[in-house]
Amino acid sequence: MPATIDHLVTSGTFSLDGGTWDVDNNVWIVGDDTEAVVIDAAHDAGAIEAALHGRRLRAIVCTHAHDDHVGAAPALAEATGAPVLLHPDDLPLWKRTHPERAPDGELADGQVLTVAGTALTVLHTPGHAPGAVCLYAPELGTVFTGDTLFQGGPGATGRSFSDFPTIIDSIRERLLTLPPETVVRTGHGDATTIGREAPGLQEWIDRGH
Repeated sequence: MPATIDHLVTSGTFSLDGGTWDVDNNVWIVGDDTEAVVIDAAHDAGAIEAALHGRRLRAIVCTHAHDDHVGAAPALAEATGAPVLLHPDDLPLWKRTHPERAPDGELADGQVLTVAGTALTVLHTPGHAPGAVCLYAPELGTVFTGDTLFQGGPGATGRSFSDFPTIIDSIRERLLTLPPETVVRTGHGDATTIGREAPGLQEWIDRGH
């Protein structure tokens, strides 16, 4: 039986380039009754640990290193013993939030993480951040996109470390190639599907090239 997906929303702030904004973040927990991984430890380590219900946490996977996505990662790691995994291209962003504590391991394009017998394939999707990744779980019919793709379009690229043509390339090459029925579970807001977003994304692609 494949893993199940639990969803938690945590609230806090996002700060970059001298500005601070209130945000609600999606935290995704993938696992079974005994083990799980957390995708994006946002804001509240205690709430995320409580949502594990005593399951062994295998890893804390960071889709990117903006402070609203990794702020609670060290505390959750300390509480559970789980390693924090991040793509190395996002280390400069990580160090802005956690200068004294490095991630425990690296994520790489094509890497497969397995939890509860279910494979999560790492897709490097730079643009919103240099080390942004998505996690594709074909058995679950879903992709966890962090802030690369939302309902209604690509993630923001108007701040430091981001680039619009790069995120458009990532979406076109790594996400629009997935089956159209694939559910897109995002870093903020409501879920969508690849098929639902594809027509509008073509407009973004045309705009970016």
